[in-house]
Amino acid sequence: MVSEPIPEHAYDLFIIGGGINGTGIARDAAGRGLSVALAEMGDLAQATSSASTKLFHGGLRYLEYFEIGLVRKALIEREVLLSAMPHIAWPMRFILPYHEDMRFEGATPTSRLLSVFMPWMRGRRPAWLIRLGLFMYDHLGGRKILPGTQTLDLSTDTAGAVLNPKFHKAYEYSDCWVQDARLVVLNARDAEARGAKIMTRAKVVDARRDGDVWEVKVALNGRTKTMRARMLVNAGGPWVESIVRDTAHLKPKAHIRLVRGSHIVTKRLFDHDRAYFFQGTDGRIIFAIPYEEDFTLIGTTDQDHDGDPLDAHCTETEQDYLCAFASEYFAKPVTRDDILWTYSGVRPLYDDGASSASAATRDYVLTLNTDGAPVLNVFGGKITTYRKLAEAALAKIAPILKVTKPDWTAGVPLPGGDFPVNGVLTLIDDLMERYPFLDAFTARRLIRTYGTEAAQLLAEAKAAADLGRDFGAGLTEAEVRWLMEKEYARTAEDVVWRRTKLGLRMSPAQIAALDAWMAEEGAT
Repeated sequence: MVSEPIPEHAYDLFIIGGGINGTGIARDAAGRGLSVALAEMGDLAQATSSASTKLFHGGLRYLEYFEIGLVRKALIEREVLLSAMPHIAWPMRFILPYHEDMRFEGATPTSRLLSVFMPWMRGRRPAWLIRLGLFMYDHLGGRKILPGTQTLDLSTDTAGAVLNPKFHKAYEYSDCWVQDARLVVLNARDAEARGAKIMTRAKVVDARRDGDVWEVKVALNGRTKTMRARMLVNAGGPWVESIVRDTAHLKPKAHIRLVRGSHIVTKRLFDHDRAYFFQGTDGRIIFAIPYEEDFTLIGTTDQDHDGDPLDAHCTETEQDYLCAFASEYFAKPVTRDDILWTYSGVRPLYDDGASSASAATRDYVLTLNTDGAPVLNVFGGKITTYRKLAEAALAKIAPILKVTKPDWTAGVPLPGGDFPVNGVLTLIDDLMERYPFLDAFTARRLIRTYGTEAAQLLAEAKAAADLGRDFGAGLTEAEVRWLMEKEYARTAEDVVWRRTKLGLRMSPAQIAALDAWMAEEGAT
């Protein structure tokens, strides 16, 4: 591998990691006038940030662990984020069926407290306590857009039709859905538009202090390029600790706990657009969520993970667990035969010494090392609070790099999100009027993917043929070129499993043909 000479120019920040935390920090920093370079060893959102449960949520179950501050912070952020990206995030109602057999996970602080003061309630999860938790959930975050909790009669509500008839009552509350991988890409795009240098398939192989700057060696396009930066930001996700130790040659001041979250996607299990929140007798919870119109997403698990995070997959044991868990609630059992796709990601949780993976905190910790050129390391975090994490990172960076511009990202739309939260249907109607050759599904998909930029993608097309080759499932050459030229896509996997989820609708032969075409186009 050929090495290039070291340039004299130094960036203000060099960020390692192209997940949601790395791209969020890059966007915030670039918007404050800092010169920023970001290196991601694979595709953007290739690991944890594309393998979430796809929710902006406060974390209802974290109330049982008394993580009030984390829940409040996340609840406030839901509506801030929703306003900035109404194309890739939208409100969703969640149905929590109740039965008197509900039980706590015995290790939660709430369960222990209840056992002391109300021993006759040991292990039970009474209705009044659930309603109290939902009342707090409704009011902790100063909710303005999302509707509050209501009680449902499952014998008359359509949500009860697919559930086990033992469930007569449910609570319905609000949270938000988000296309996680697109969130990462749009943050990267906005960072680049503000001056950041975004490098994908660029692995940082070494980082060393040279006086008051970092020399960072990056393997990119068959060459080793050395770049200089006044400050290093380590947002390596599951690799954050190894980057501190093995790449930057420092001693970690904090540690992470790798927790695998696995999901299954099945054929559509219900006909309405609300999601379900299911509570298990083991104290765990899972969601069953309407997914990509024709499917249902079920997850997640919480398992400590050993080995390479890129090797994470939904094991047969986890598939059986999720099927059995869902089958406790649905009238028709969910079986392995219903599964169409699985995915799994490794969450780099801050290691707070919790006894179980599900009890480990979802909050983040930022450590700063200034024994020479400064480095900021990001431990933990969750997708809902990524923007607040970026602000917290800039609060540590600002005094060192003499940044004077204040926080600015709240309410500033991401690319394609410059329209009102309730404006999606209008955008879809306008798109179909302007491009009458689009079918309703494709128009919805394009708006939900690209927002106001959908019309830019379609440009002056008068007929479907004007969009070039159809690779299957409505994915056209025009769209793929957009993704390659503007959204860093290089392979079919980038397109059909991260930028879109059209892999659920395309055959292996169609995906292989797309991959071959992209390889040829990328080489020319």
